[in-house]
Parts: sequence; structure tokens; C-alpha cells
Amino acid sequence: MSGHSKWSKIKRAKGANDAKRSKMFSRIVKEITVAVKESGPDPESNPRLRLAINNAKGVNMPKDNIERAISKADKDGANLEPLTFEGYAPNGIAVYVDCLTDNKNRTVSKVRAIFTKYGGNLGTNGSLTFLFDTKGVFSVPVTDKINIEELELELIDAGAENIEEDEGMLTITTAKEDFGNIQKKLDALGIAVESAGLQRIPNDTKVLEPDAALKVLKLVDAFEEDDDVQDVYHNLELTEEVANAME
Repeated sequence: MSGHSKWSKIKRAKGANDAKRSKMFSRIVKEITVAVKESGPDPESNPRLRLAINNAKGVNMPKDNIERAISKADKDGANLEPLTFEGYAPNGIAVYVDCLTDNKNRTVSKVRAIFTKYGGNLGTNGSLTFLFDTKGVFSVPVTDKINIEELELELIDAGAENIEEDEGMLTITTAKEDFGNIQKKLDALGIAVESAGLQRIPNDTKVLEPDAALKVLKLVDAFEEDDDVQDVYHNLELTEEVANAME
């Protein structure tokens, strides 16, 4: 899990600039749109929308933007289709790309082009299933009000598999089936969550030299900058050397 936790930290740091924040907002708006289309505009009766709103607040998305996104989705939001792509970056690094799109042909073309441009190749869906597990992942800021030891006991009882603290942030990982239990427990305890969702976590990670790793991360960045892409997952181990080379 070390690579996953480090990647979460790097993504938080990268999200600080305006361009990255704009992409984050765009992706959350898409998630709000899908949630509203699926189960309506009332977050009280729509858990997916409630989660999207929470994630929007976690990246400081203005309240007006959130309400506007819900209203637009309820009236005339785009019909977005989820698409998943699997392939390999250079040096055999496995890459999962999750998309939401209103134009399947456009998205397929762009994803294939990014793989090709950065020395990777698009595979067939299902080819990477054995390399990743779908887990619930929660990011919780540590505050003075949180007793970490007591919270850990509560969360383990609710189904948490792994809890890591790093630079003022708790990363809580749970089985897909226990995602709702952890969400309810955190709500009941009044614990603020910066972000939460289901993520594809690699069963094992692969170590590359920094120069080779940076080539992989260029491909990952290219996907993350694409408007149709919601999330990118990979099994590259983000070592200290690689993290330092990124700076």
C-alpha cells in the first residue's frame, strides 16, 4: 500500500495549482451529473450524490458551483457513459483508465493515442483484473479533535483493513463491501472526510529507476489532463527517489 499512499499525497500536492484544481472541479461535476441522472437531485436520498458533494467540499469547490452542477444535471445534464481502459506503460507498468464520456468514439481514440504517444499500448479489458483490487479509500484530515487510537478501533470494528497516517492525513482502506459501513461510521462520529471513493489498488507494485519511472508518469499525467478521464491507476512503486525526481 505504500505506493498507493504516496501517490495520494503527490496527487494532493499536484492539485494545488489552478489548472489541476479546474480539472478536479470538472471531474466532480461529471460525477454529480451521473449521480443526479441515476437517483435524482436530493442528496438525502441519493448516496452517490452525497458522496460527490462531500468530495467537492474536500477540494474547496464553491457552494454555488455545486448547486449549479446539481441544477443543470437535473434539467439538461449530459448523458455520460462510463468507460474503462486497460493497458501498459513503458517497462510493463500496468495502467487502468476510468472515464466518463458523452462520445465513446472520441474517448477511445484519445486514450489509444495517449498510450501510443508515450510508449505504451492499449490492452483488452479484463487483462489486468488479477493485478488490482477495488477498495474503498477515505482521506481524513487529522485535527485536534481526533483521537487517532480511538478512531482506529472504531474503524477496524466497522471493517477498515488498513489505516495509515502521513503528514496530517489519515488514509483508510477497506474492502469494497465495507465502504458504506466506514462512510456511516465516519458520519456518525462527525469526522470530516476530504475525499472518499472506490479505487483500484495494485496487489503488488513494480520498482523502476527514476528516469524510467518519469516516462511512465508522463503517460499518467497525459491521461489525467484529458477531459474524459476521471481516474488513472497504475502499479508503479513511487519510491523516495522517484518522488524526489518529480520535484
